[in-house]
Amino acid sequence: MKRFALFIVMLTLVTHVPPALAETPQKGGSLVVCQPAEPPSGLDPTSGTSAAIDRIVYANIYEGLVKVTSNGKYIPGLATKWQVSPDGRVYTFDLRRGVKFHNGEPFNANVAKWNLNRARAEDTKNVHPEFFRVIDKIETPDDHTLVCYLKEVDALFIPHMATGDAVFLPMNGYEKASTHPIGTGPFQFVKWVRGDRVEMIRFDGYWNPALPYLDKVTFKFIGDASAQITALKAGDIDVLGWISAPESAAELSKDKRFKVYAGTTTGEVIMSTNNKAKPFDNKLVRQAMAYAIDRQMVVDLVMFGYGTPIGSHWSPSTPYYVDLTGKFPHDPAKAGELLAKAGYPNGFEATIQLPAIYSYSRRAGEVIADMLAQVGIKLKIEIVDWGFWIDRIYKQKDYQLTMIGHVEAWDIGIYAKPDYYFQYDSQEFRDAYAMALKAPNEAEKAKWFGRCQEIIAEDAVNGFLFSAPNLPAMKSSVMGWWENYPAIALDCTAVWLKK
Repeated sequence: MKRFALFIVMLTLVTHVPPALAETPQKGGSLVVCQPAEPPSGLDPTSGTSAAIDRIVYANIYEGLVKVTSNGKYIPGLATKWQVSPDGRVYTFDLRRGVKFHNGEPFNANVAKWNLNRARAEDTKNVHPEFFRVIDKIETPDDHTLVCYLKEVDALFIPHMATGDAVFLPMNGYEKASTHPIGTGPFQFVKWVRGDRVEMIRFDGYWNPALPYLDKVTFKFIGDASAQITALKAGDIDVLGWISAPESAAELSKDKRFKVYAGTTTGEVIMSTNNKAKPFDNKLVRQAMAYAIDRQMVVDLVMFGYGTPIGSHWSPSTPYYVDLTGKFPHDPAKAGELLAKAGYPNGFEATIQLPAIYSYSRRAGEVIADMLAQVGIKLKIEIVDWGFWIDRIYKQKDYQLTMIGHVEAWDIGIYAKPDYYFQYDSQEFRDAYAMALKAPNEAEKAKWFGRCQEIIAEDAVNGFLFSAPNLPAMKSSVMGWWENYPAIALDCTAVWLKK
């Protein structure tokens, strides 16, 4: 009861501070942004799986045809506009003129075509080749026109073109993208000091001469939640990309030197489950765990009330959301019945591996372990470093349970991939997802994306917990920072410092 009282008091203390609207942006100055995770292997968003890559380089160094705004709308990026044929299979993009890469190479239709062909090639290193293999052929009538002919209707083609997977690299120098990224964005790469920071400076040749406002941006890596807060208070950083320890939000909001936003995201925090590892290959076991988990209590204890319980892999901030939180209400007795039916009347033992880099994952794992223990499922908690998580859990699929946030928008398509680290194999889901992608209108999109949510909820593929909040904190002088988090990006393009 004391915990709940504390969290209610803290909620009343958090001040919602909207971004400045009327003030004229001022040019100049340097910004230091803290994020907990350093990219484990490189800075190329077209070949790396880590969201930490996109948070640094997307929209800052690299750009694609389409861009996402702070309120989640899709607007022109390197394309000034696009048209879609009546049958939904031909996209014609008008490209910006006078765009150059940071190495001086011009951007044109031929470069765009080369990038998209590279992304859809059989030997592609792109993490999401399915975003591009829907393209049947590409034509370039002139230097500033790109025509993509799709094999079939793809309802998510434009959203996919606004991801880090679809940014454009130069044809000369792309091989060094992991260590020396070269893009067309408002900032150009300076250096990456491993284990410490990535530095970038204003690109004077940016196609929009009014931007960026800042002279320099540094992304500083600080994994420990308390150390992040200490660094902000000490003035070592200007922005904390998101508060890892949400209980700190109330404290910071009372200090006039800082401001805290409480926005939305497209991220889902889930208890990832290996659907081929016993006993989790049994749907009854997974459903039993779903009944054993009190999602609202997880939000209250782990996130101090920030976040929204979910019942499937879909954020309430994304179109076509279906509220399925009532499908498996908290019911320990029902959980026990299903465990007995599955052949585990006395429960079982298992291991949950939690990435050390994310405090919310560790805390959620501990809360979930306590809930599952009440129905006889005894979890051994192992804290693992990020490199181990990427290699052993994500790549090798050598795990039983883990806890992580999936932050990509529209990423329910991962459940259509049997070789993904969940190892979920459902033809019914794949069929429904295919229908969703081919949906010719909004009603059909809502129907089939809704059906996708229902299928994985019924199969209890993972422990669907909550939609993560966006909790950035910053010095009061920082203006133009995104309140919401509709894309995997810490976009500094229009950020400025009030002097």
